[in-house]
Amino acid sequence: MGTREYERLRRAIAGRRLPCAFVDLDRFDANAETLVARAGGKALRVASKSLRCVALLRRVLAREGFAGIMAYSPGEAAWLHDQGFDDILVAYPSVERLELAAVIEGVARGASIRLMVDDRDQVLLLERLVAAAITGGLAARPLELCVDLDVSNELPGLHLGVRRSPLRDLEALLELAALIAECEHLKLVGLMGYEAQIAGVPDDLPGQRARNLLVRAAAGPGILALQAHRRAAVEALRGEGFALALVNGGGTGSLESSREDASLTELSAGSGLFAPTLFDHYRSFAHHPAAGFALPVVRRPTQTIVTCAGGGYVASGPGGDDRLPQPWLPPGGRLLEHEGAGEVQTPVAFPSRVQLALGEPVFFRHAKAGELCERFSSLLLIRAGEVVDVVPTYRGEGQCWL
Repeated sequence: MGTREYERLRRAIAGRRLPCAFVDLDRFDANAETLVARAGGKALRVASKSLRCVALLRRVLAREGFAGIMAYSPGEAAWLHDQGFDDILVAYPSVERLELAAVIEGVARGASIRLMVDDRDQVLLLERLVAAAITGGLAARPLELCVDLDVSNELPGLHLGVRRSPLRDLEALLELAALIAECEHLKLVGLMGYEAQIAGVPDDLPGQRARNLLVRAAAGPGILALQAHRRAAVEALRGEGFALALVNGGGTGSLESSREDASLTELSAGSGLFAPTLFDHYRSFAHHPAAGFALPVVRRPTQTIVTCAGGGYVASGPGGDDRLPQPWLPPGGRLLEHEGAGEVQTPVAFPSRVQLALGEPVFFRHAKAGELCERFSSLLLIRAGEVVDVVPTYRGEGQCWL
């Protein structure tokens, strides 16, 4: 199967400049269908950072089951609105005044863009910026905000989750909500509680049985605790008179549990559309690898090693082998322990039965999803074994926010 897949992709990109990045639309669409099924009837907000391509955002949002975008910066959100998108939630707080001003201007023109906050100084900055914009002649329209609740689990000597929001208890949450209510130009309309310790932690890693059992054992009680915390936060805010239009949570790795939380009005997902290597080892679901990149063989230092041009597209997160791109096709390739993926050249060892000529491609998969698009200006879209379109990434459209 692997050899046939290699030949299929090799024929599809024949004559194209390498390195190149590609998306298999048949697999992309199948993954979208799987995500909708896994969401169990809850709407899915697509995480734009996992795609970073307008054409693919349009494609997935045209499907039933997806609604709205989870953006990663206010500048991106304002730009996406200019591209015709709406219902955009910026999932990360920002203090970049020019980008925030672009959102405020868009909202004054009727855009539905909501910003995330978790700190009083963020709130006060937004109030000042909106007031100044109105003084400057913009239409007075409330800027809608969402608060980010920390739903990490704490065990003796162990923090399960991420270090992001300081809003860990109901008192701090209600204090910030009260401050927003006091602001003339701001309105609290949503809450997000993202369970990173579930959504981003695989539980079926090869050769790590003890670790997998520990992760699974901790997951059950952890899920119940974080969901109870999130529900309590929603009830507390509504009890204080806040009408929450959205309550967001979940990610590709946690849809099965997140969909059971009745307090959530929507879920988020994005990585599952590309299915990078970090999502290969979950027991509860399987997606099809839909995105990758091809590097040309430019050197043959030994009978079993080829060296490719480029390839050092390392993923973010804690440093480790799991953040390296992985040789995919032809099957059997592996990075060299002491070289890994290089800035301008990447050696790959193959079994002796695999013999590649100079110029032939080696296909790789990235460890994460949209980060791949920060290294390429365009994506080849492949359907039924043929390139049917070439579309720009964010970077190909001259956009870069982080």
